[in-house]
Amino acid sequence: MSDSRTQSTVIAQGADAQPGSSSSDTWAARQRERVFYTWSAQNLATPLEIVGGNGARFETADGADWLDFGSMTWNANLGHGHPRMKAALVAAASRGLLAYPASVFPDKVRAGELLADVTPPGLGKSFICLSGAEANENAVKMARLVTGRHKVVARTRSYHGATLAMLSLSGDPRREAFEPGLPGVVRTVDPYCYRCPVGQSPRSCAHECADDLDAVLRREGPDSVAAVIMEGIVGANGVFVPPLGYWRKLRNICDRHGVLLIADEVLSGFGRTGRWFAVDHDGVTPDLLTMAKGLTGGYAPGGAVIVSDRIARHFDDHVLQCGLTAYAHPLTCAAIVETIATIRDDGLVERAAALGHCLATNLTELARTRPVIGEVRGIGMLWALELVAPGSREPLAPDAVTRIAAGLKRHHVHLHRRDNLLYIAPPLVATEGDLAEGLVRMGAALDEASTSVKP
Repeated sequence: MSDSRTQSTVIAQGADAQPGSSSSDTWAARQRERVFYTWSAQNLATPLEIVGGNGARFETADGADWLDFGSMTWNANLGHGHPRMKAALVAAASRGLLAYPASVFPDKVRAGELLADVTPPGLGKSFICLSGAEANENAVKMARLVTGRHKVVARTRSYHGATLAMLSLSGDPRREAFEPGLPGVVRTVDPYCYRCPVGQSPRSCAHECADDLDAVLRREGPDSVAAVIMEGIVGANGVFVPPLGYWRKLRNICDRHGVLLIADEVLSGFGRTGRWFAVDHDGVTPDLLTMAKGLTGGYAPGGAVIVSDRIARHFDDHVLQCGLTAYAHPLTCAAIVETIATIRDDGLVERAAALGHCLATNLTELARTRPVIGEVRGIGMLWALELVAPGSREPLAPDAVTRIAAGLKRHHVHLHRRDNLLYIAPPLVATEGDLAEGLVRMGAALDEASTSVKP
């Protein structure tokens, strides 16, 4: 398995020095010596020294102006240098508050209240951790504790985090090096409409991919299954936007079999899809909902699981065997409070929906004259371009995708790539001008690489 499959165009965020204090090459060499780069063979990493940013743009030490079409690691929903986030974290740090997991303090209280406000109705109590992987780990642990069952159903193409257990649940190829992993993992198919796993087309679709879950549960025996875990919208494995009604069918299937439903909204939450959470498009309340990334806008580590009243009540009299040293850390809680307030005050959920319509139009136009783009799919501020050999649906050859990625870097566009996919996920604060300029730069990179792409 190649490490390059999961690299993004920008791999590292650089040093803590001020611009001009030393050459970027010097800092990069010192960093390479002492700090690992993730998801990469170390000699293949191509770091950038990021020295500042504003909105949907960031600046590197060489003075280059980059457009952030990947929201750093899908998490910079509020963009770079947001004044409210900077002020809130300065204030929180100045308090110098140290807190152990059972401590009481205002930001922790307010974070829990706000999460109950913005998540689907019926979810009310949160477990506040540091990452999406931790959120998913604890959701699965809670489901097993509540049900006394051990199996978990997950999708074939999915990603739930980089811990050993969550890689086991993920259908992502990055799990392969660590197999066998967590026992009791069962697979169901994806809502991958471009390459439908059950042979349907958008016109004939009757949510057969959701019906597969019913068949899986019957085969495994529902009494052995603790939970079904699904990304609200599949993120890093392809941006599969399920047809309306899909999540309602999942909810009904889980209810019919008495199985808990976990919605992994780590990537798709906090306005990314034009609603607070992707399940909101179908009006569905899962039993547990996990979140991270946009939860703090990337300004502090943060993750959370919010659960239904039924699950919360279970732990009134049963020990919640979950915890961590930095549980509900004061800086994390302050970042959650200010992120939610900023999203609300600035209307960023509604803005993402409006900009999503703009992106849909402009990405479709980009694809119209570039046959290397087989499909444009997405919603809100989460999109993917599936690259194919022109005139076919065969995935574009890896060397051609690498040339396109190199062109994007030359044009200073930061986005994520995976296999034959390019992902577009700008900050929710991006302007229409930012989006237009980014698409021009993307078009130039695609055109430069097109001369070597054969039909």
